[in-house]
Amino acid sequence: MPSFKTTRHVAFTANQMFTLVADVERYPEFLPLCTGLAVLSRQPVGEGEELTARMNIGYKSISESFTTRVLTKPNDLNIDVSYLNGPFKRLINHWTFKNDAAGTGSTIDFFIDYEFKSMLMGALMGAMFDQAFRRFAQAFEERAAHVYGPSTRV
Repeated sequence: MPSFKTTRHVAFTANQMFTLVADVERYPEFLPLCTGLAVLSRQPVGEGEELTARMNIGYKSISESFTTRVLTKPNDLNIDVSYLNGPFKRLINHWTFKNDAAGTGSTIDFFIDYEFKSMLMGALMGAMFDQAFRRFAQAFEERAAHVYGPSTRV
């Protein structure tokens, strides 16, 4: 039952980072292993949105897709992802964004917990997924520098 948690300080505001993570349609442009993403449904929920999204992932000859429910909460600056279907037995993902009191950027908390349905799939893709998930927060920080510029401050 692999899980990964990281806290990362970035030189961008919590709102900027929230916006990048909530913009799921752009994931194939920069996110490790993501080869495609389709939003299947989108509806407003409070100040945020609830999305149903199908992500295609792949590496070399291995390719899979899975569907998740993405709940964005801009007032709380967090995003919750829950698993609907695909090759996993379980997939839970949480993002939390907080501005630093010193005004030097923000802190991103990223957590993911997952388990493949098949032990064979876990053996084939587990190490690759673990490595990709460890790069997610960094990939979003690099994306922020590309979108907002490297010197953005709160």
